[in-house]
Amino acid sequence: MAERMPKAATGIEGLDAVLAGGLTRSRVYLLEGSPGTGKTTIATQFLLEGASRGEQCLYITLSETEEELRESITSHGWELPGNFAIFELIPPESLLDEQQQQSLLYSSDLELGETTKRIFEAYERIRPDRVVLDSLSEIRLLAQSSLRYRRQILALKQYFARQGATVLMLDDLTAEALDKTVHSVAHGVIRLEELSPDYGAERRRLRVIKYRGQRYRGGYHDFVIDTGGVRAFPRLVSLEHKTDFDRSIVATESSELNALLGGGFDRGSSALILGPAGTGKSLFALTFIKGAIDRGDKAAMFVFDEELGLLFRRAKGLGVDLQAMVDGGKLAIEQVDAAELSPGEFSERVRRCVEKYGARTVVIDSLNGYQAAMPEETALILHMHELLQYLNRQGATTFLTVAQHGLVGDMKAPVDVTYLADTVVLLRYFEAAGRVRRAISIVKKRTGAHEDTIREFRIDSRGITLGEPLVKFQGVLRGVPTLIGPPDLFNLSSSAPGGE
Repeated sequence: MAERMPKAATGIEGLDAVLAGGLTRSRVYLLEGSPGTGKTTIATQFLLEGASRGEQCLYITLSETEEELRESITSHGWELPGNFAIFELIPPESLLDEQQQQSLLYSSDLELGETTKRIFEAYERIRPDRVVLDSLSEIRLLAQSSLRYRRQILALKQYFARQGATVLMLDDLTAEALDKTVHSVAHGVIRLEELSPDYGAERRRLRVIKYRGQRYRGGYHDFVIDTGGVRAFPRLVSLEHKTDFDRSIVATESSELNALLGGGFDRGSSALILGPAGTGKSLFALTFIKGAIDRGDKAAMFVFDEELGLLFRRAKGLGVDLQAMVDGGKLAIEQVDAAELSPGEFSERVRRCVEKYGARTVVIDSLNGYQAAMPEETALILHMHELLQYLNRQGATTFLTVAQHGLVGDMKAPVDVTYLADTVVLLRYFEAAGRVRRAISIVKKRTGAHEDTIREFRIDSRGITLGEPLVKFQGVLRGVPTLIGPPDLFNLSSSAPGGE
C-alpha cells in the first residue's frame, strides 16, 4: 500500500485549492449534482490522481455499465493504469427473472442486502486506497425509505472508515430536495451546478457545502469540462496576493498627456478610459501597451469586442505593430468570447498572464463585453473589484475601456465602475467650426494632482496627438461648446490638432 499522505489530492488543481489541498484521507465524501454536471469526470480524475501516486483505486458503478464508463474515460484521452479497477455492480440474474421475484418488499430487501454484500466483496478483493461509489440514487431506490437508506449509508461509512479508505460517493439529486441524509453522515459535501443562460454555452459552478474540521474557500467557483477533464477556477480573493513593488510613476510617450495626468500613471493602479463609440478608447490603450513594451515591460490585452485581425490592421496604421510584439514574446493578446466564458475562467486567464507570463500592463477592452459574460451587474462589480485589487497588488498597471451609450450630450454607461478605478480618462466628441472633434480630460486621479483642463486630440497615421488646453471654450463635455474668446481660436490648426 502506498505511503499515507495528509490529504488525497483530487488531481484538479483549482478544486484542490478550494479544498485547501484535497480530501482528508480515510473519510467518506459526497459529490452531488444533477445529471451532466461532471460528477463522473471529477470522480475519475480523483482516482487517476491516486493511481499516479501508486495507490490502489476502485470505481464501483451501479448506474453505468463498465463499457460506458471506459468509453467516457477514453473520450478524455486517458488510459487506465493497472491499479485502477472498475467493478460493475448489476442485479443478480435471479432477481431479473419474473418467476423468481417475490413480494415487492422482500425483493427490495434481498436486492439491497445483495448489493451491499457485493460492494464489500469487491473492496476485500482489491483493497483500494481510494473508492468511488456511483451512484447513491440506486441504493436509495432499493432502500425505499429514508430510515433504511440512512442505515445503509451509515453501514457503508463505518465499513470504509475501518478499512482506512478515502471514499467519494456520487449522487445525482433525483430524490426529494429536502433529503439531507448523506449530508449529515459525510465528512464533506461538494455540490455541482449547471446554469443555462439565455444565450451561449452552459455555465458550471461548484460549492463546498461542508468540510468537517477544515477551512476551505467558500462560495461559488466556476469550472469547465474540456477534453482532458475538469478545470476549476477558485474565486479570486485579492487579499491573498499581496506583493512588494516600486510604486513609481509610469510616464506615457506624450508630453501633453503626461501634463494632463500630472506626470503619468502610477504603477500598480487602474485607469478607466470612458467615452462613446469611436472616440479612440482602444487606440489609447494600444499606445499604453506600446509605451510599456518600449520600457522593457511585458503586456497583456484581452479583447472582447473586436476581431483580432482588424485590430492588428488598425493598430499598424497608427504605427503600433502588435504582431511584432506578439512574435517577440512581449505581448500576450487573447480574443475573448463573452458568450463562452465564465467570470472565474476570465480571472484565471488574467492571473496566468501576470504570474506566469510576467505582464506588468494589462488592458481589458471592454467592460461592455465583460458584462455580457456576467449574470448580474452586481456580480460584475464584485468580480471587477477583486480583479482590479489583485492586479494592483501585483504591481500591474491596468487599463479598462467602457463604451457609453450615445454620442454627444448626456450619456450613460451600462455599468458604473468609475469609483473602482484610480484614474478616469474621459473622451468626448464636440462640434466646432462645422467639424466633429475629440476632446480628452482627466476627471479623477486618486494618487496625485492632475490638470483640470480639457484638451483636443487627433488620431491619424502618427498616432494620437494632443493639443493645448481648450481654455476659450465652455460646454465641450456637453458636445456643443460655446466660444468665450476671440473668434480666431476656431482655427485650431496652429495650437491643437483637429479631430477626424
